Amino acid sequence: MKELKVRDVMSSDPTTLKRNDKLTLADDIMRLGRIRHLPVVDDDGQILVGIVSQRDLFRDALAQALGYGRHAQRKILETLSVKEVMAGEVVTTSPDTPLIEAARLLTERKIGCLPVVENGRLVGILTEGDFVALIARRGI
Repeated sequence: MKELKVRDVMSSDPTTLKRNDKLTLADDIMRLGRIRHLPVVDDDGQILVGIVSQRDLFRDALAQALGYGRHAQRKILETLSVKEVMAGEVVTTSPDTPLIEAARLLTERKIGCLPVVENGRLVGILTEGDFVALIARRGI
């Protein structure tokens, strides 16, 4: 595993959002695609400007606790845009980063993903799930 690079296990061409997308879109993509992290890109769809995680949409539990049903929850999400909940300070990595270094970064920072950036452009995403898939493939 020492010789592996981020590019060897990352998910290329990740699903992304734009800053002005409504949170209903983020919620739908996460639910349907079983995705926990969505990079947010600029209007040209290339430059990473933030990230939205399932935690950012944690409002489901809060809305349910407040007694809102699913319909009311969707109404709340329709009023908010991605830029209002995204994390703007994003820890990233490059495709050529050794995988062991990326694993350390995820662990030390206690984060679930690393957007992969090359020449200023988003080229992939490395998640905890990619590590699980690697172990499953290799039978470690």
